[in-house]
Amino acid sequence: MSVRSFIRALAIAAFMAFSGGGRASATMPAPKPDELAQPKSVDQPGFPEQLYKWVIPAHNPQSAAKVALGKELFFDPRLSVDNTVACANCHDPDKGFTDQLPTSMGVHGKFGQRNAPTVLDALFNIEQFWDGRAATLEDQAEQPILNPIEMGMPDEKTVVAKLDSIPEYKASFRSVFGSDPAYASVVAAIAAYERTQIAFDSPFDRYMAGDSNALTAQQKRGWAIFNGQGRCMSCHGWNPTRPLFTDDRFHNIGVSAHSANFVPHAREALALLAHGGGGAREIDRLAISTDMSELGRFLVTKQPHDIGAFRTMDLRNLYLTEPYFHDGSQATIWDTLDHYNKGGVQNPYLDGGIVPLGLSGQQEDDLAAFLLSLTSQRYMAQAEKEYQRQFRISRTTRPQRDTAAAMGLKGRNGPGFSGPFGDIGPGQAAMNENPASLGGN
Repeated sequence: MSVRSFIRALAIAAFMAFSGGGRASATMPAPKPDELAQPKSVDQPGFPEQLYKWVIPAHNPQSAAKVALGKELFFDPRLSVDNTVACANCHDPDKGFTDQLPTSMGVHGKFGQRNAPTVLDALFNIEQFWDGRAATLEDQAEQPILNPIEMGMPDEKTVVAKLDSIPEYKASFRSVFGSDPAYASVVAAIAAYERTQIAFDSPFDRYMAGDSNALTAQQKRGWAIFNGQGRCMSCHGWNPTRPLFTDDRFHNIGVSAHSANFVPHAREALALLAHGGGGAREIDRLAISTDMSELGRFLVTKQPHDIGAFRTMDLRNLYLTEPYFHDGSQATIWDTLDHYNKGGVQNPYLDGGIVPLGLSGQQEDDLAAFLLSLTSQRYMAQAEKEYQRQFRISRTTRPQRDTAAAMGLKGRNGPGFSGPFGDIGPGQAAMNENPASLGGN
């Protein structure tokens, strides 16, 4: 085990103890489907109906029977080599379809290198995984089942043989697909179920539909900062036709730079990919099982500008999907805001848009409150409890806070930067239009 992997294991154990989670040494039982696991109606405020018509693939149309089969597979630990890990272990409906761990635990209690993204609204992702190595939900569903750390099945043939030996599955596959179980049918059914997990109907959606009272005064201030000095809208854009708070692009925001040795890792990855053919399973192995995980999008594109770059995630339901970033390195929303406020962590591949923001503590509090307003109504009670928990932590524990860096007083105020504090966002008072005027009546 590398020093970095050892430190990650200690961090995961500490997080689980701190957050009240279970033991980190053994695989947790697979969650059972409850009300939050049921397919969701598309009749929700804010739901992008026109976009939805485009994201259902012609080769895998939705049907109630297929979705029901996909749900059974999603919660079935028999898809793993030792019958202990289901898709739902890392994507638990009661946890916003995540596992709320820094990085996910698979078979034999092993931990991978990546945080589990939510399944909620994943049907709208242009590419899947943190590094976009899967083009579709079907492609995404193929990989964890066969990954040695996640579900551990040795090959597709073994998966199919196992399902073929279960009479109820054999009958279901014949009914839905007209044939015995096949691996392509397995992932098609799982993807069909995942496409039913949509979560809009938030206070923000109702505000943008014209309800001026849907947001609190603090959340409206946060919405203004989101559009203005916070520069959040640069990557987490919203518009009525694609209201997903992501640009679906890949950015180095300085998270990997905490620990990654980019150049040696990039050279090693290129050599391994060339030797192994650079296929999907090899990229998946490097992403989940090795320290080369921190290279991010580079593993897929092999382009230097993608070193340390990861996909911009949707901001909806954030208070269900903690901790944050691809490695789960930030425990709270306030830690995440502090990271951005100071301009990330400097490295040669840092995205040009990551600069100190100059936000005050009150402005960060307002942004955190606004982000709560992006929570779907069905999750709001749970999210409000998490918001209060994180708020209490933020009053005493802020490991990412660096006020001097945030104000441009160190590291970024050299020649070539404009203004007295370097290149930081303009104060809201300096803007001609208050972005919070969008929405409401």
